[in-house]
Amino acid sequence: MTNISDTHVKVHFRLDVDEDGWPPAGVESLWAVRLGDGTVRLDNTPWFVRGVACGDIVGVELEDDGVLYARETVQPSGNCTIRLIVLRDEGSAAARQTVLDSFHRLGATGEGIQHFRMVALDVPPEADLPEIRKLLEHGAAQEWWQWEEGCVTSAWQKAL
Repeated sequence: MTNISDTHVKVHFRLDVDEDGWPPAGVESLWAVRLGDGTVRLDNTPWFVRGVACGDIVGVELEDDGVLYARETVQPSGNCTIRLIVLRDEGSAAARQTVLDSFHRLGATGEGIQHFRMVALDVPPEADLPEIRKLLEHGAAQEWWQWEEGCVTSAWQKAL
């Protein structure tokens, strides 16, 4: 994410919570840059929202409650969102940082959150997609983490 500026706004996404209570909130807010035409460019990686990635251009609407809500994706960025729950060392800060460092070497960026032992990765199209997929599968097989695809592209799906 870039530095927060006056052009940044919080955009809220409604979430469907399943019978197990996941995700743990009914709304997630993401930082975005207002583009001035009823759209924003997302400027951080979502923890729980499905189908969007950092850099996507999204239509927004100011609702009666004064909150800016996301509508449809107007232009995908080509980035993927991959989320991991870190199991190794009970998801410690050091374990989450090791995960981030491992994927950073392959071209992905991201951040970790202690509360859910999670790492959210932003995977741009120029990252080493086949190697990232191999590492995800290897880490899952070793029980270092569990992972899911929050938003993927056709290039990601072809990178086996």
